[in-house]
Amino acid sequence: MSSLLLVNCSDDYLDKNPISDVSEDSFFTTSSDLQLYTNGFYLLLPNSSVRNEIFITDSQCGDVVHNTLSDLMTSSRLVPTTGGGWSWDNLRDINYFLENYEKCEDETAKNRYGGVARFFRAYFYFNMVMDFGDVPWYDKTMEADDEDLYKARDDRQLVVDRILKDLDWAIGNMDDQQYPYEVSKYSALALKSRVALFEGTFEKYHGISGYEKYLQAAVESSQELMENSPYGLYTTGNPDTDYADLFRAESAELTEVILAREYTAPLVNGHRANYYTLSGSQGTPGMPKTVANSYLNADGSRFTDQSDYNAISFAEETTDRDPRLSQTIRTSGYTRVGQSTELAPDLSYSITGYFITKYVTGPGSDGINQNTNDLPVFRFAEVLLNYAEAKAELGTATQEDMEKSIGLLRARVGMPGLSIADANANPDVYQERFYSNVTGANKGLILEIRRERRVELYMEGHRWNDIRRWKAGQSLTLPLRGIYLPGPGEYDLDGNGAVDTVLYEGELPVGQIEGAKYFKLGTDVHLTTENLIDPLPEFNNRTFNENKDYLLPIPIQELQLNTNLTQNPNW
Repeated sequence: MSSLLLVNCSDDYLDKNPISDVSEDSFFTTSSDLQLYTNGFYLLLPNSSVRNEIFITDSQCGDVVHNTLSDLMTSSRLVPTTGGGWSWDNLRDINYFLENYEKCEDETAKNRYGGVARFFRAYFYFNMVMDFGDVPWYDKTMEADDEDLYKARDDRQLVVDRILKDLDWAIGNMDDQQYPYEVSKYSALALKSRVALFEGTFEKYHGISGYEKYLQAAVESSQELMENSPYGLYTTGNPDTDYADLFRAESAELTEVILAREYTAPLVNGHRANYYTLSGSQGTPGMPKTVANSYLNADGSRFTDQSDYNAISFAEETTDRDPRLSQTIRTSGYTRVGQSTELAPDLSYSITGYFITKYVTGPGSDGINQNTNDLPVFRFAEVLLNYAEAKAELGTATQEDMEKSIGLLRARVGMPGLSIADANANPDVYQERFYSNVTGANKGLILEIRRERRVELYMEGHRWNDIRRWKAGQSLTLPLRGIYLPGPGEYDLDGNGAVDTVLYEGELPVGQIEGAKYFKLGTDVHLTTENLIDPLPEFNNRTFNENKDYLLPIPIQELQLNTNLTQNPNW
């Protein structure tokens, strides 16, 4: 039984097995001991709770729109008294393991589980650095009276350097086996690629010197995975379904998925992708038009280069586009897994009209936590994107680099590749709306790579971290819009010749059209002066504070307990 499976069924593992109950003399002596202890570390990964669901995380930064907005989107976060993410319990457990695991005489086990522990110490600290910036580095267990427990924060570069050192140890000591539901050498390489790209671009766009070494580390770790691993892009040769199938698969596709969350029916261990999208009780999530507009046309041209891109019917705007669009939202011809009935977008369940289908499977999994399709945590596609971006930011990208990274992603869905010369000769002004601080000779290329990342990794929990490393917080204040509906009338959203949606004013019309859904303007649906759905008219004047909102505040009680700590700027 895999480690993730054990953890998913026992979320209170660490509470049931506190450090005080583990005897140093009798434990840590066998491979089974090391595996059992490290099982608890998997709780750090995105899991099936509502707060930490992989496919829900992008809702906090507007890439998924709900009927309410997060505190981040409204710049209304407050300094908490306690909690707020400033928790160190998991780190103490990891450090305790690393202080004791070498009692085991099984060298193979020590290399594997020592690598697992160092991966999770790196993963823990990476999240702390992303959230809080400078944080104290602890690599040993401490008691309440230990002076080091109350030290000041360490510089973020020191912490990131030690994160990379931990990952290098794991990469150098773990074996070459694939473990899709457990940490492997390849998971460590993927995390190193992610960490190094984050830090390199964060420092570059936030004006911190010394960022180049991190971008180079991102290139090298990505390249090692690209050239010396069993991974590639999952494909059956069908560009119209391959991308969607990757996220609907009951078992993680081992060609591409480096690390996944495992979900299984026999143990009543499921997630809520179907329920989240289809129940109507989870905020009626929808893709915003800014994301839909970012998908290229099928021939590789830019959808937003046409002057009327915001005034095109839904059926028309979703025709002849990057196939990943129709594999992420309901478009013409959409059917549920295992079903043959075509379904149009439904404004009852999607607040923007762009009805999300990523991760959604057949009707048998529509209940709460009934999905058993595995959820990727790391996949090869991200590594390709990391490689392309790091090379572009360093100014060393070649056309060959693009062909073996972005080109592979686009080829999977039958799209033309990315030309560096064309991109830099004509940067996309639409993408500049989100990233106004991108400059230099590679401006057009960087904008295209960011487009590709937003499309390929949509709803996989990356967007907010991308925004803060790119210093693109003002993009959160852009208008949130949905599909184009030019006033009251009858609409055939999926273009199959039958009316499926009716907007009306005043009283509900009599003699309703069979199979159509009716929505009252000004009550059920709000339109802007451009006749785009306005999903949240009460939140059209949002702000983002560039001087504080990229980091979280340290809780008040922690500042009182440790007077050497300082609060993050402007909190």
